[in-house]
Amino acid sequence: MVAGMLAGAVATAVLAAGGGVGGGDGPPCHEMRVGARFSPPAAFIPSSAITYDTKLVPAGSSIEVEQRGRPGDMRVKVRVKGMKPGYAYGAHVHQKQCGADPAAAGGHYQHRVDPVQPSEDPAYVNPENEVWLDFTAGGGGSGAASARHDWEFRPGGAGSVVLHREQGGAGDRVACFTVPFAPVG
Repeated sequence: MVAGMLAGAVATAVLAAGGGVGGGDGPPCHEMRVGARFSPPAAFIPSSAITYDTKLVPAGSSIEVEQRGRPGDMRVKVRVKGMKPGYAYGAHVHQKQCGADPAAAGGHYQHRVDPVQPSEDPAYVNPENEVWLDFTAGGGGSGAASARHDWEFRPGGAGSVVLHREQGGAGDRVACFTVPFAPVG
């Protein structure tokens, strides 16, 4: 019973860095995978995954984020379970960690940072310059998305994945998951 309660609060992680699959030949690689169960900001047992809208992201639903890459080839994947079936969620990597206030995660991570903040310029707010992971939850509430870029995160520049009420560039924040993103090189 206690283990089941703690599962919602504790993120599991698999982190690796080194010489790649071939045992040292080729450029270094980076792999990271974390997961957690969503809980409200004021939950008795806090979680790294926070739901701000329990109708769209029910308490107890889950998220897993994976980052893999080598210099010039970064991939980010998201998988969710227990979401509202048939709903189209926006999802993006954000600059900061999650907090009780949905705005705590800051703006979208941008490879080329818009000098005007908050950023609304389509030259900066787009899936080539940001990490967009929009998905539609299937009949069972599961969904997945991935993004690939030829650039990598700046150290300390990316801190979470935020789920939005609508797909595309933005929308109300319905959930947030703190993720230890890192440069892949």
